[in-house]
Amino acid sequence: MLLHKNIRIQIIILFSIIIIFTNNTFAEIGKETGLEIPRYVSLKSNDANIRVGPSKKYPIEIKYTKKNYPLKVLEEYEEWRRVEDFKNNTGWIHKSLITGKRTGIILSDEKSVKLLNTLNGNVIGEIGKSNIVYLEKCKINWCLVSLGNFNGWMDKKYIWGVKQNEIIKISFFQRFDDLYWKSVNFLYKIKKRF
Repeated sequence: MLLHKNIRIQIIILFSIIIIFTNNTFAEIGKETGLEIPRYVSLKSNDANIRVGPSKKYPIEIKYTKKNYPLKVLEEYEEWRRVEDFKNNTGWIHKSLITGKRTGIILSDEKSVKLLNTLNGNVIGEIGKSNIVYLEKCKINWCLVSLGNFNGWMDKKYIWGVKQNEIIKISFFQRFDDLYWKSVNFLYKIKKRF
């Protein structure tokens, strides 16, 4: 009986380990950088060219004029990265023109997307579609974004530039921060009733 329970526990542990490492097992690794592909990056300057091929000899296909514009790296070849934008335009860019700084672009059928003070919290503002935001933190379904002096949480489904289940810069203390804001929102709702 004890042996049977011991085997069952070992099987559960084995399946848990398989599930945890499955996501990393299927990730493709870039030949030049050793970083995961696909991955998101952003432009370093207001002047960047996307070329048809991985060399300055190839013609320019797209010219980007917006610093921090998010791109997805699809492939690496020496000093060049094949990238894609949110409109599915693809081409090659020199690695010196991109940075690992995480940004996203707001995509929505509405004119703007609501910003909340915490997950499922109170509305503190809005960001218009097509704006580029900095990704400060991301949980499974939510991201803390900033634009200028404003920041707030928004549903990840409105952001191009972050993977569906990607987690960015979430610390152990985030739970305490969430609990604080949940309490503040609860007290605010009680105060509004009286």
